[in-house]
Amino acid sequence: MAKPKTKTEIIAKIAEDASITKVQAKAALESLVAQAYAGAKDGFTVPGLGKLVKVRRNERWGRNPATGDKIKIKAKSVLKFRIAKAAKDAVFPA
Repeated sequence: MAKPKTKTEIIAKIAEDASITKVQAKAALESLVAQAYAGAKDGFTVPGLGKLVKVRRNERWGRNPATGDKIKIKAKSVLKFRIAKAAKDAVFPA
């Protein structure tokens, strides 16, 4: 399996593809990330890639892996990333 790209490699590729400097590419990437953080509670979509959504998990039962005892897991809100159909099709063609 190939190694995931580093932030530096991603910035270099964005700069090359868009014909901009690495400083500008880094600013654009950081802006996208900041917008995602700020908009995550209302849902944030990256067209063609997917969206961040806030999901409420209900209270449920689980098991302590060390002892095997049954425990109650409290309800909470979590952040999930839902991948876009276009991204799925690019990775797993029909």
